[in-house]
Amino acid sequence: MPSDKGGLTPRAEDFPRWYQEVVAGAEMAENGPVRGTMVIRPWGFGIWELLVDELDRRIKEAGAEGAYFPLFIPESFLRLEASHVEGFSPELAVVTHGGGKELDEPIVVRPTSETVVNHFFAKWIQSYRDLPLAINQWSNVVRWEMRTRLFLRTTEFLWQEGHTAHSTEQEATAYALRILRDVYLDTVETAAGIPALIGHKTERERFAGAVRTWTSEGMMGDGKALQLGTSHELGQNFARAFDIQFSDETGAQQFVWQTSWGASTRLVGALIMAHGDDFGLRLPPALAPSQVVVMVVKEDEATERAAAAIAADLKAAGIRVRVDDRTETGFGRRAIDWERKGVPVRVEVGPRDLAEDKAVVVLRHDRSKSPVALSALVAEVESALGRTTELLYDEALAFRKERTTTVDTVDEAIEAGATGFAVLPWSAVGDAGEDRLAEAGITVRCLQSPDGSLAEGEEDSLIAVVGKAY
Repeated sequence: MPSDKGGLTPRAEDFPRWYQEVVAGAEMAENGPVRGTMVIRPWGFGIWELLVDELDRRIKEAGAEGAYFPLFIPESFLRLEASHVEGFSPELAVVTHGGGKELDEPIVVRPTSETVVNHFFAKWIQSYRDLPLAINQWSNVVRWEMRTRLFLRTTEFLWQEGHTAHSTEQEATAYALRILRDVYLDTVETAAGIPALIGHKTERERFAGAVRTWTSEGMMGDGKALQLGTSHELGQNFARAFDIQFSDETGAQQFVWQTSWGASTRLVGALIMAHGDDFGLRLPPALAPSQVVVMVVKEDEATERAAAAIAADLKAAGIRVRVDDRTETGFGRRAIDWERKGVPVRVEVGPRDLAEDKAVVVLRHDRSKSPVALSALVAEVESALGRTTELLYDEALAFRKERTTTVDTVDEAIEAGATGFAVLPWSAVGDAGEDRLAEAGITVRCLQSPDGSLAEGEEDSLIAVVGKAY
């Protein structure tokens, strides 16, 4: 049954249905006409644009430059790296006809761009002076998913994919970890307010063609895991397949060492599931298309002028703000709509408020409301926006801790992993344990050092974080 106040199915009752209702109610996205595709509506796309800004700034600070590579890739390119094509074959969309004729060679719609990027890296890299080479592209990709859900898993989705080449293995490893920490972890924790675990994937879970996959994993509001971003060490696998060699300082020919890394519109789904409540979205200010909405309670010329003045003052303070003066629509209905969209702060102003030189400030993260003097309004809103992300982060972190259990055996991990994360020695899992976990719909999300840091040292000394995942 939908909740009386929010009009949404309670999360505790049916989390998947709640998620679908939030996406629809907040006007974020809809299913496209082709199965598995999605139309991202302005509110959802506005969130994605802000995520792009946050990620892209950090990517450029890490030294990668923007580029763009074709959507269509010759099928023969994928076959050059055996494990890569094997890993992606079930998901490929292949074009066999064009212009009314059968093509001489089938064309793959890119599932990822390692192969076409490395075709050109082989042309561009000749000397150690050409290294390191780091590029990033923002694009769409296609993976033929059987079970789809808006933002989380769709046949076509938006993402960024970075690709680099280095002269040494150590440099490539350091860069892959820099992306993991300084780009993905920093974005999801400081901009999105989502606490994340970082570590590396097991052999069966790593990216096809990689020698090691580093990952950031978040816990969603139902206790399941969501992969937030991955950074892959490719070793020299693609360099050998595409003959990417450089002349080192001694004149000897060497194969490059490489990385690739990516994050996608799945992060929008993460925001919904990590922070949403029974009333809809709760957005951290950095990722809110409108950080404040100034609502005119009832039609009144003086109130409308005051609302416009409040909005102008907030905008002058660098706040993204909009005015809702649609008084032909009931105030309660409008308030619910903005609550569902997750706008961090609502400022409600009506004739009675103006008579007292006040407005009502409503905070989305805890739904609290209080009267604030107009003279203090900007300062109060700035303070509220400054606190919101930390409060959302702390709430999500407390939930993750509550749903994380330390165990000793795979049987215990299966039980605990059904509703949250289970942590146990990797030596107690191994290949056989992964098989048993998989039978229960549970996977190893990442491997870490015993102190919870990035995994280093012998594999037998590591701990495994396991759970169900999207």
